[in-house]
Amino acid sequence: MSTATIQTLDTPDGPFTILARDGLVEASGWTADPTALLARLAPAHRPDAIAEGDTAAAAAVTAYYAGDPAAIDAVPVRQHGTALQRAGWDALRAIAPGEPLTYAAFAARLGNPRAIRVAASICARNAPALFVPCHRVLRSDGSLGGFAWGLEIKRALLDRESRFALAGTGS
Repeated sequence: MSTATIQTLDTPDGPFTILARDGLVEASGWTADPTALLARLAPAHRPDAIAEGDTAAAAAVTAYYAGDPAAIDAVPVRQHGTALQRAGWDALRAIAPGEPLTYAAFAARLGNPRAIRVAASICARNAPALFVPCHRVLRSDGSLGGFAWGLEIKRALLDRESRFALAGTGS
């Protein structure tokens, strides 16, 4: 029987819930509803049981919101997908805060600049939001595109990371 731990934190962007199993974040997002979080996982990868408790990743979320965007980088995650999806999720983790990419540039990082829909699909299927920062990918015209947790949160994250980047350069 697989049991996952779930924890909800208060953040400036609203409740943020983390679902972790074996020390790995499997899903996370801006909701207090465990059902909404579980819906981000394929049925075959959902835990048999969920217990409320502390997750190791919570400290990284707190540090992120306190001004350390790199705090989320070392949080281990587990995602289930194709080799291309896993490569895409790894590539998302390499996008620097305050330096968002377009879907086309993200597709180019994946080796096929014309695969914009594939790039968008990889973002859409990303379950451990924030830790795998799919919010850092924008449409070619600079507009936000989509985000599973809402465009207001995506904008707030990008604005926050832009401020973090400016503060880090001494500007």
